Amino acid sequence: MAVIVRIPTPLQRLTQGKEEIEGRPGSIMDLINDLDGKYPGIGERISEGGKIRRFVNVYVNEEDIRFLKAEETEVKDGDVVSIIPAIAGGI
Repeated sequence: MAVIVRIPTPLQRLTQGKEEIEGRPGSIMDLINDLDGKYPGIGERISEGGKIRRFVNVYVNEEDIRFLKAEETEVKDGDVVSIIPAIAGGI
């Protein structure tokens, strides 16, 4: 079994149109590096300098990693990671 990663629509062009992909367990940054090896370019869209970009939200099993251990949050087989770009708006 692997970690399931839900990919937002804007990044699906990097995953050959897949909405969900699989990655290796480890820290969030280990997972992102693994995904970048399989889907080049995805890593730089999600992170920079070992940190998640501030306009990207990452959830593990529906919990925001900012309230866990941020980039050091561990993911294991069967976990579901959701990558959600922040959306801003106004009047």
